[in-house]
Amino acid sequence: MAIKIGVAGSSGLGNEKGVQHAKDLGLDSLEVEFTYGVNMSNETAKKVGELAKKLGISLSVHAPYYINLNSTDKKKRKESKQRILQSCERAHYLHAKYVVFHAGFYGKDDPEKTYQAIKEGILELLSEIKKRKWDVYLAPETTGKVNVFGSLKEILRLVKETKCKCCIDFAHLYAKSNGKLTYNEMCKEIKHLGHIHAHFSGINYTGKGERNHELTNPEEIKKLLEALKKNHINDICIINESPNPFGDAVKTKNQMQS
Repeated sequence: MAIKIGVAGSSGLGNEKGVQHAKDLGLDSLEVEFTYGVNMSNETAKKVGELAKKLGISLSVHAPYYINLNSTDKKKRKESKQRILQSCERAHYLHAKYVVFHAGFYGKDDPEKTYQAIKEGILELLSEIKKRKWDVYLAPETTGKVNVFGSLKEILRLVKETKCKCCIDFAHLYAKSNGKLTYNEMCKEIKHLGHIHAHFSGINYTGKGERNHELTNPEEIKKLLEALKKNHINDICIINESPNPFGDAVKTKNQMQS
């Protein structure tokens, strides 16, 4: 068990150079970003995965943003599932365990109806993953906007009822609560999960929740690390999603070791 610190994406270096750069900086992990589509072959995924394994860098995957398992359009729901499955296939060849995705939107539906639609979609995806024998975990992410599905309660309920995994985004939860939910309160709710896959960064928000990610304030890093320690969370991978993920991940690593 360990607290691993990593980065979201390669900051334009490309995945192989990004993995090498993470290693050179003393970081532990990298999340491969399929932000606008899964533009990677299985062969490339194998190559990146082998390099990461050789260097001791753990990988995860972020599926494309164009996903809504609660869409009223049947075609869009189908395409959303296809994007998640494509991400899972690449993750399998990358030797990346966690496949992170934003599950969907409420639209005109109430939260419970939305939850049930997303739960049904995740169960279908889990069945397909098992059938294809991919060694990956689905990880729906906590979201930062008030009117978007993905509260801590909703995500933890999905974990309990579908046996999927999850991605806890501390910055999103902070923004979604308008700064009222502390890191300690978040950690109390998640410490039972075993290994935790997480995101972190600075965040700009309004009454409606998240607006954009910002550079990570050292004081916020300190508060999070203290909350992890207080709640005995020592099996976690924290991926930094700030505009300078490598720099802020190093900052986090240094504070953790000081």
